[in-house]
Amino acid sequence: MKKLVHGGDIYSERNIKTIVDFSANINPLGLPKSVKEAIVSNLDNYMNYPDPLCRELRQAIAKHESTLADNIICGNGAADIIFKIALALKPKKTLLIAPTFSEYEESIRYIDGEIKYYDLKENKEFNIEKDILDYITADLNMMFICNPNNPTGIPVKSKEMIEIVKRCEEKDVILVVDECFIDFLKDEEAYSISKFIDKYKNLIILKAFTKIYAMAGIRLGYMICSNELILDKVNAIGQPWSVSTVASKCGVAALNEVEYVKKSKENIEVNREYLIDELKKLGFKVFDSKANFIFFKANDKELNVKLEEHGVLIRSCRNYKNLGDGFFRIAVKGEKDNIYLIDCLKKIGVV
Repeated sequence: MKKLVHGGDIYSERNIKTIVDFSANINPLGLPKSVKEAIVSNLDNYMNYPDPLCRELRQAIAKHESTLADNIICGNGAADIIFKIALALKPKKTLLIAPTFSEYEESIRYIDGEIKYYDLKENKEFNIEKDILDYITADLNMMFICNPNNPTGIPVKSKEMIEIVKRCEEKDVILVVDECFIDFLKDEEAYSISKFIDKYKNLIILKAFTKIYAMAGIRLGYMICSNELILDKVNAIGQPWSVSTVASKCGVAALNEVEYVKKSKENIEVNREYLIDELKKLGFKVFDSKANFIFFKANDKELNVKLEEHGVLIRSCRNYKNLGDGFFRIAVKGEKDNIYLIDCLKKIGVV
């Protein structure tokens, strides 16, 4: 049986009645009202096959992203598209950040590609430094970068990201930028480079409805790219109905939720600062996350196991490359859950 490497495993059998899941980084406000209404109001449409071209959804995304619908490919979550990119483009050598989201490596391993790593350093607070440009060499075919990074939550400003895009362009490297968490940033315009998609033909942007719209169980993501050859290759991979009618209708509804997103940002900011302050008071080393999750280090390597006894799930980061025991990630949840987590940590009494 496949071993689970992600958070959000609330389905495993446990000897506890209540689970508070801090291991998955989902918007604590839950599904927007309009998304719930879209699920119910379109019930009669579910007897038909979905639109394999996702025409209505792609038009809505194009308007939201200020680009052309032809520049968009939709999929069954961002992870689905990551594998499609790897299968379609078959990079022989890929540069990855370490630590980062595991599906990049999984997709490259699946096609037997070689991987080169840029190791983030604890003594540099896990920040991406300017020397990353030296790692982008002519023998590379592809690079993945998560902005803000998962599990650290640390973003890279758009100015620095554009330097990376340009270096990749010079070396004929395709750059895949995962912006799935960028919607949670207070000033996302200072970090996102999706507006440059038409300018750089070596650039692919990944986004998803999973986190910001709390649609993890619905599964919906997309990529943006202005390179027709790349788009044609990725479009040719996979089965034609990877996006269900339910997901498509939910996506169209979600993109109109401007106030919901604004409220979500404000809610995350307040609760993130509370958690960071409380974790620091307890003696944990907390890194400078700007996303909807917090990355920290504890002396107690079994902290996740002890918290589970209290019905709390957190993400151990021991399986991330370049991390070891003692690193953990928690989602930023609502006030009541956050207070409960801190109370549980105080009861455990160790850091």
